[in-house]
Amino acid sequence: MLHERSSGVLLHPTSLPGPYGVGDLGPAAYRWVDTLVAMGCTYWQVLPLGPTGYGDSPYQCFSSFAGNPLLISPDLLIQAGLLTAPLEAPDFPAGSVDYGPTIDWKMELLAGAFETFVDNPDPELAAEFESFLSAESSWLDDFSMFMVIKASQGGGAFTDWAAPVRDRHPTAIAEVRQNSAIDLRRVAFWQFLFFKQWTELHAYATSRGIGIIGDLPIFVSADSADVWANRELFELDATGQATLIAGVPPDYFSVTGQLWGNPQYRWDVHHEQNFSWWMQRLTATLRFVDLVRIDHFRAFADYWEIPAGSPTAETGRWVDGPGEAFFNTVAEHLPEMPIIAEDLGEISQAVFDLRDHFQLPGMKILQFAFDGDVDNPFLPHHFPENCVVYTGTHDNDTTVGWWMASDEDTRHQARLYLTIDGSDIAWDLIRAGWYSRAALAIAPLQDLLRLDTTARMNVPGEPAGNWSWRMADDEVPDHVKESMRELNSQAGR
Repeated sequence: MLHERSSGVLLHPTSLPGPYGVGDLGPAAYRWVDTLVAMGCTYWQVLPLGPTGYGDSPYQCFSSFAGNPLLISPDLLIQAGLLTAPLEAPDFPAGSVDYGPTIDWKMELLAGAFETFVDNPDPELAAEFESFLSAESSWLDDFSMFMVIKASQGGGAFTDWAAPVRDRHPTAIAEVRQNSAIDLRRVAFWQFLFFKQWTELHAYATSRGIGIIGDLPIFVSADSADVWANRELFELDATGQATLIAGVPPDYFSVTGQLWGNPQYRWDVHHEQNFSWWMQRLTATLRFVDLVRIDHFRAFADYWEIPAGSPTAETGRWVDGPGEAFFNTVAEHLPEMPIIAEDLGEISQAVFDLRDHFQLPGMKILQFAFDGDVDNPFLPHHFPENCVVYTGTHDNDTTVGWWMASDEDTRHQARLYLTIDGSDIAWDLIRAGWYSRAALAIAPLQDLLRLDTTARMNVPGEPAGNWSWRMADDEVPDHVKESMRELNSQAGR
């Protein structure tokens, strides 16, 4: 439950500015924390931080425990003596991420940092690395093995690997461990670097009074170390292929629903194991953030189950989720329940009952409010205090883009309700959220900067072309900082 009025900004680290093709955990991230302080905000919300695969989506990662090596800061590696300055980076675009060449350049850079470490290890850094290997072995060993085998098998999904490694035959795994020891250590070292840099950034944010809101997708990628190493926990056939997959029925994001492709959980097995894998996952996430938004929370109450191979998500059915049993276990491990429930989409009463039973804050999206229905729960006067209001999320258009694409009736309803003329719609929605009863108010940085649809982060259902927006400039303009600071003060946040 949220107890104090506060505010924050949604900005994924990949969207930070800098010369290296993609935002990272280096100097720009520290300046961003300072910017939040200057604006009077108290939270920085990020998307999932895991290593991304096809489509570059942070919601389809190779592990739900690992970090994304692309976020490792070259500048901090220079400070650590692992790289030599100055770096010669290609002429990457300033306002977007071109993932292909950026990944190629960054991974070559990280390989060089590992070689430096191997050839001339700093004793203190080496001791930290060994401690990391020991502390994180419960997931790190499987993840390193998964990534090394994936590279040796041409990068394909684990279900297409040779059967001995696909099915984790002990002899085959032992051979990889023996023959690829340096490769395994390299993958683990990159994880060490990521978590070292993230931990230091998080500590800096804490020292400045900024909390970090993380994001936990309820489902994991079909092609992930999670599934490969824990096949008994998922609905799979003998080769590891999903038999039942996740998605949602038709809603306001898609007329045919969303076919995500993630394997469904075998909740009966999780229950028998007292949800131990999930508790490890939640605990690991909350070591590195202060609050966590659980994406698609509704699936804990009931979820849309789709037979694998279906052409769209329309052919699924609703199935009961683990419900109170799951969250009773969470409460035993995490009594404070630092969780935000993403409760959007087609929602049943069971979802609201589960959310409210554990006093979890839900989400309110202002872009959904103006359909003319006086009972619309996204209208601010209906908000409970224990909720988080957003102008929009990473899945929405920017507020300016939404306004430009909206029909005249929607605009009319917004103008009437907010008593505005719509000439500064992004700021109008920010003000409405900040002055609402919601305990926590958040806006994407794109809305603070009043950017149009070209700055949109994601279009649900589109497999490519997403997640690439970046800040073009290194600083939020002073007038925006001042306006936000004044608004936070006036709204008591």
